[in-house]
Amino acid sequence: MKKNYVNVVAGLGLVQLALLNTAAHAQEKNRALDTVVVTATRSPKKLSETGRVVTIISAEQINRSQGKSLPELLNTVPGVTFSGANNAPGISSAVYLNGASTGNTLVLIDGFPVNNAGSIDGSYDLNAFPVDQIDHIEILKGSGSTLYGSDAVAGVINIITKHAKKQGLNSSLQLSGGSYNTFKESAAVIGKLKNTGIAVNLSNTDSRGFPAATDTTGKGGFRNDDFHQRSASVNLEQKVTDKFSLNGNLQTSYNKGHLPYSAFTNDKNYTYNNTFLFAGIGAKMLLKKGDFKFNVSQNDVWNNYNDLPNDANFNTPYHAKIKGRITNAEAIFNYGLNKYLDITSGADFKYSGTDQIGSYDTIPHVNNNIVSAYTSLFFKSDIFHMELGGRYNHHSRYGDNFTYTINPSLLLADQFKLFATVASAFKAPTLYQLSSQYGNESLKPETTTSYEAGFDWEIISNTLSFNSLFYKRDTKSVIYFNSLPDPPYGKYENGAFEHDKGFESTLTFKANNITASAYVAYVTGSQTDAQGKVTNGLIRRPKNTYGFNVNYQVIKSLSVGVNYKYTGDRTDNSFDPVTFAPEKVTLKHYNLIDGHILYQVCKRVQLFGDLNNILNQKYSDWLGYRTMGINFTGGLKYQIN
Repeated sequence: MKKNYVNVVAGLGLVQLALLNTAAHAQEKNRALDTVVVTATRSPKKLSETGRVVTIISAEQINRSQGKSLPELLNTVPGVTFSGANNAPGISSAVYLNGASTGNTLVLIDGFPVNNAGSIDGSYDLNAFPVDQIDHIEILKGSGSTLYGSDAVAGVINIITKHAKKQGLNSSLQLSGGSYNTFKESAAVIGKLKNTGIAVNLSNTDSRGFPAATDTTGKGGFRNDDFHQRSASVNLEQKVTDKFSLNGNLQTSYNKGHLPYSAFTNDKNYTYNNTFLFAGIGAKMLLKKGDFKFNVSQNDVWNNYNDLPNDANFNTPYHAKIKGRITNAEAIFNYGLNKYLDITSGADFKYSGTDQIGSYDTIPHVNNNIVSAYTSLFFKSDIFHMELGGRYNHHSRYGDNFTYTINPSLLLADQFKLFATVASAFKAPTLYQLSSQYGNESLKPETTTSYEAGFDWEIISNTLSFNSLFYKRDTKSVIYFNSLPDPPYGKYENGAFEHDKGFESTLTFKANNITASAYVAYVTGSQTDAQGKVTNGLIRRPKNTYGFNVNYQVIKSLSVGVNYKYTGDRTDNSFDPVTFAPEKVTLKHYNLIDGHILYQVCKRVQLFGDLNNILNQKYSDWLGYRTMGINFTGGLKYQIN
């Protein structure tokens, strides 16, 4: 016993010595833990002060990713699986953050929440958002329902668009082209005129695409499913006084193209057009030790689908017009009560409505709303930090519920952060799940309890860091689709439980001319029906993923990079043609290697190129749908002034 005690003490002493030794290096450079983020606490705080995991996709990384779509970019982040990111352009994709099901990750645009009230799970289609309009992205991993409400069960993706930073207007043009006859043009004007900030981005994308459905007939002849997108965004900021400012945000996208009839099935006549419109206005008042913000946003989505008669759908025409609209209003108060306590309090209102008219299903105008109030206290004292928060929610359909967050963290030697979280979260049933032909008016919200623990170790300041996150989620009343042998052949039900658990670890290295990271992630879980019978595992979510990213600055004007990701086996559902019962199908693992190059020709001209899926892997993210083979994009960016 005495020997073991001595060994433990000696070991702790060596750890402390190592921490103190590398702490000396921390004074030489800016530390990564000093990076300021806003998504974790809804107020600017250093990573060292928060007990949460926040992954940042920097402006520099986005500049190196102009040949990727937003889903493809997010799919390179540890713990994020963007299923369908490499499907044909225009095919929907779904984000799974740390193994949680789709619809359990809240998406924000400049802090404003965005959803689609007309979709099945309420999630927002990120194919509608061009990468060239984004400055950087913050990804909060872990339960965020106390600060953000419904849908922030597994985390939050906050897309921060380009904003004016310097006086004077600067404009730029970007042109690119690549595989599948894909061409993109974009233009931007950004800058400040005295107290007014302006950022305008326009983009146009056209792609001939490729057949989205997998052809198992051996006959060929599947049509190319094309994709066309027109997008614009406007950001305005007005400084009224030294303590009061206004900001406005408008983002719109119009997409159209062709779709397959279904998995494995071609359709020459199936067309769609979707319009996304997001608008927000906010006001901010600076206080002596904090600020007060008020935001209002409107988020509308129009989806139109038309299919003329053909052999694929038995000469039956199909059409659907789906409109979803969401109005959000919120007030947020941040204040430093004293040297030890900060408070964040807020109240918000969310209205959701949809109208759906279709050949097979019609949902007349239905709506609901939710009113919430929340408070989080942030305690800070030397090396110890603690977040303690709660949120009250009143839903017009199912009544009241309460969520909480307990999040202590410890910062040792100014470079080793330990943290743990116990939090609850919820996801309200969508209007489609309540009111469609498969709907169930008696559905209850999913309620989740999350347990998280981990560390963030900056081994060498701003050079070498290592972090790990371990998590476990227990969800009650999980909503699932119960297949039935008779019309309407299915109904949404509340199951008993879903249990998820896993971990992720990331090692990051930065030197004068090289940036590299390596990561590994694991997740497993199961879901049970109302009788407690296991119905499936984590559909479309791999147990194992790992990979690395390397970027090398060859010379001042030239950089090259490689991204590698292994995606393990997943399961997907097929359906028995007679009983409509789901049948599990295993989707095989695959390896993706992408390369990119960036060359600064002169002060005003930049050339870039991407070569994706270099190994030309043949795989499916969704059963019955194809993904891109080896493909490339090349282009230039011209800074006009």
